[in-house]
Amino acid sequence: MTQALYRKWRPRTWEGVVGQQHIIQTLRHAVAAERVAHAYLFSGPRGTGKTTTARLLAKAVNCLAPEPADRPCDQCEHCQAINQGRFMDLIEIDAASNTSVDDIRDLRDKIAFAPSQGRYKVYIIDEVHMLSTAAFNALLKTLEEPPAHAIFVLATTEIHKIPATVLSRCQRYEFRRIPVAEMTAYLQRIVEGEGLEAEPQALTWLARQATGSLRDAISLLDQLAATGKPITVALARTVLGTATDQTVGELVDALVAGDAARGLEVIHAALDRGADPRQFARQTVAHLRQVLLTKTRNADLLDVPPEARPQLAQQAAALSVPDLLRAIRAFDHAASHARADWHPGLPLEVAFLEALTPPAPTVQATAAPIVSPLPTPGPSAPAPPAAPADGAPGMSPSQSAPEQPALSLEAVAHAWKSLPYHLDRSVAALLHQQQPIPLAVEGDTVVIGLRGPKATRGLLLQPERTEAVARALSKALQRRLHVRFKPIPGQGEVDPELLEQHPMARIAVELGGKIVQVQPLSGGKKHG
Repeated sequence: MTQALYRKWRPRTWEGVVGQQHIIQTLRHAVAAERVAHAYLFSGPRGTGKTTTARLLAKAVNCLAPEPADRPCDQCEHCQAINQGRFMDLIEIDAASNTSVDDIRDLRDKIAFAPSQGRYKVYIIDEVHMLSTAAFNALLKTLEEPPAHAIFVLATTEIHKIPATVLSRCQRYEFRRIPVAEMTAYLQRIVEGEGLEAEPQALTWLARQATGSLRDAISLLDQLAATGKPITVALARTVLGTATDQTVGELVDALVAGDAARGLEVIHAALDRGADPRQFARQTVAHLRQVLLTKTRNADLLDVPPEARPQLAQQAAALSVPDLLRAIRAFDHAASHARADWHPGLPLEVAFLEALTPPAPTVQATAAPIVSPLPTPGPSAPAPPAAPADGAPGMSPSQSAPEQPALSLEAVAHAWKSLPYHLDRSVAALLHQQQPIPLAVEGDTVVIGLRGPKATRGLLLQPERTEAVARALSKALQRRLHVRFKPIPGQGEVDPELLEQHPMARIAVELGGKIVQVQPLSGGKKHG
């Protein structure tokens, strides 16, 4: 069986560790001065070298080299035994699989025995935050009074879950994400050592995709090397299912323009070309972060080619910080939490439309009811007070607004053409997606039919957006109106009102059935 590249190229000496010089220097001095602590806590993101550094520390304290400053030498019997996984005094424990107090008690009982081969017994407990509370309590006593021949190295990606009592008994080292430049250089060494053919741009692209995890970058390189083809950016995008930078830029351009139709078109085109939805969402978050840094005048922190900066500057000028934060949160949710295997593009569609839709203004409970705008008064006439809603508390009938003639559907249809001019662009975009059509007028309520996709209909049906449409229609018709949306079933859909009137039909649909005909139990009209 071929050994994975990340294991084959795991550093065997201090010099091989990438991007953690602040930690390596301290540990080397401790080994050279023979002032090694009895307990260490290594924390930081995955794939940044925590377990590798713990193994190097175990090699160094047990190395047979005469000079402490030369340890680990990677040549002596003990160093070779650790490299080959046969050193008896290096014990690695996966806390995710050994979480119980009994596991830690078993460790505590065996720790008193002297080392079998080396000077020290080194216990590496990976993902230590997974231990139970009882297990931590059992470990605490051992950390407090360890035998002289025992060294503990605890590794975790979630340091906030480690009890303070444990933290206070360990030397803490925080591992950082690996910079792109250092990661790219290490990937180049692997390519040369393995005799692979790779474009420098492809290695930089892999380093960016790994988001600071060297192990992830090496695993991606291993995956591409398995194809047997020269490693190029195009091959990487095809194999890993990522969209092009141009596609991500086009999506953000659609966000800038407030063009919902164009944004959804870009998303669908990317998915049709094989882009992975979650990877596309992550790429969008990364791009929006670059725009945010440009917006906040931190462009010097960006690691992007010069030709990409003009587009970032244009997008930063067009989007506000709240807009960018809302978009980043929406796409981050799509990348991290959404589950839509039955419709992979749905999380991206919802994220884009949420990013396009500004939050509704907060309305206090004491706010005055919405009224129709009145004509602008002349220069000599005082402005008349706004007419409150009929039936408002504390009003006498004589103070209520004068009656208006009945509203016709034709008048609504005529005024409907001007509705977008009275709407926020994001609400107008959502309304346009639903192909609205005025159906009826019921007193002061206008019934609007929606014929668009169900995936985005729920956004428009939210109360604050329904109220926004009602305000716009009231302004267009110069009278106070309410709006009720009525979804119009498409092919294969069932009228929701029919399901509301017939509970058995609703249950049948929820169980996966198909409605052919509904017959009331007591006779009456049939629904086809």
